[in-house]
Amino acid sequence: MDRIGIIGLGYVGLPLAVEFGKVIDVVGFDINKNRIQELKNGIDNTREVDHDELIQASRLNFSYQADDLKAVNYFIVTVPTPVDEYRKPDLRPLISASKTVGAVIKKGDIVIFESTVYPGCTEEDCVPIIEQVSGLKYNTDFFCGYSPERINPGDKLHRVSNIKKVTSGSTPEVAEKVDQLYKKIITAGTYKASSIRVAEAAKVIENAQRDINIAFVNELALIFDKMGIDTQEVLEAAGTKWNFLPFRPGLVGGHCIGVDPYYLTYKAESLGYHPEVILAGRRINDNMGALIAGNVIKLMARNQLPVYGGKVLVLGITFKENCPDIRNSKVADVVNELKSYGTQVDIYDPMADAEEVRHEYGFTLTHRPKGSYDAVLLAVGHEAFRNLNWNELKHSSTVVYDVKGFLDKSIITARL
Repeated sequence: MDRIGIIGLGYVGLPLAVEFGKVIDVVGFDINKNRIQELKNGIDNTREVDHDELIQASRLNFSYQADDLKAVNYFIVTVPTPVDEYRKPDLRPLISASKTVGAVIKKGDIVIFESTVYPGCTEEDCVPIIEQVSGLKYNTDFFCGYSPERINPGDKLHRVSNIKKVTSGSTPEVAEKVDQLYKKIITAGTYKASSIRVAEAAKVIENAQRDINIAFVNELALIFDKMGIDTQEVLEAAGTKWNFLPFRPGLVGGHCIGVDPYYLTYKAESLGYHPEVILAGRRINDNMGALIAGNVIKLMARNQLPVYGGKVLVLGITFKENCPDIRNSKVADVVNELKSYGTQVDIYDPMADAEEVRHEYGFTLTHRPKGSYDAVLLAVGHEAFRNLNWNELKHSSTVVYDVKGFLDKSIITARL
C-alpha cells in the first residue's frame, strides 16, 4: 500500500498534504515543532487551510521526527528555495531535506521534488546527496520525480486540486507512477513532461514570464508619469483589445516571481550565457520600492507638507493582497526609503503577524492608525482597507498614493 511523506508544511506542503490525506495515508513532516503542534491542534497560521479542511484529511498525521518517514514509499519535498543576499540560489533547505530523505529511504522508494529550482538541480544537486547518505544507487535502488508546485498564496479559488499539475519521472515507468499518484487528487488533470529537466524548466519560466511582463508595465508607469498620463487609464484603454495581457504595475515580492528568475539566470550564467531580458526585468522590479517612496516624498513637498518628521501611513506589509505571507515583501523597501528621508512611518496590516514582521524586517506594526497623516501610501490591496475611515486618516492637505489602483479616484492624490 502506498504511503506518502511530505517534507515541509508551508504554503505548498500543507495544502498538498491535506488533499492527499483525504485519500491516502500521509505523514506530514516539518522540522518546526511549533508548526507541527499548531497543525495537530487544527491551526494553520498561513491561513491556506482552515480547521474543517484539516479535520477532513483523516489519513494525515503530523510529525517533526524523521523516523516517522521510514514507513513511507513516496517522499514529496516541498521546502523553500530562496536566494541569498547576493541573489544566488540558497539550496540549504533543499540540501537538508535531501539528507533527511537519504537517512530514511529504502529500496524501491520514489522521491518527488516540488520546490522551484533551476533545470538539472534535482539530479545534479539533490540525488547525489541522497545516494551518499543512503548508500543506494539512483535509478537502480531508488527513483525520482519532479512536479512543480503551483500554489497561489491567499487564492481561495485556485487550489491544489483544480490547478493542472505537471509531472515527470526519472524513468518512463516512474513518470507514469508519479502521474497516477497525483491524479488521485488533481481534478483539473495532469501533464506528463518528457523529463525531470523539462518539468523543472517549465516551472521556473512560469514566474520569469510574469516578472518580465510586470517589469514592462512598471517601465510604462515610469514613462507615463513623466508625461503626466495616468498609467491605469492607459492600461484600461489598451485592455479593450482581446489579446492584450492584463498586467498592472506594482511591487514584485514574495517567494515566487521575485525569486525564481534568479534560479534561471544563475544556471544560464554558469553555462556562459548572460540573460539580458530577464535580468533587466529584475532590475526594474527591484528598484520600484525606492521609486514609489520617492514619488510620495515629491508629492509631500509639492503640497508643502513636512518631509523630515512628517507622518506617513503605509497600508500593507505582506507581499500580496489578502494573504499573511511577508516573505520578500518589497513594501519593506518602500518603508526603508521613506525613513531615509526622516519621515515617521506607521505600518498597518491586519493580515500580517506583528512578531514575524519584527523578526524579518525590524518594523513594529501599529494596531490601528493613529490620527491624521501627512501622507497615506496604499501598498497592498487588502479587502480590509476598503472600510477605512478616511476622515480620520486625512487632514486637508494629506497626500494619498495608491500603488495598486485599489482606492476610489476621489480619495487619492496619485497612483502608480
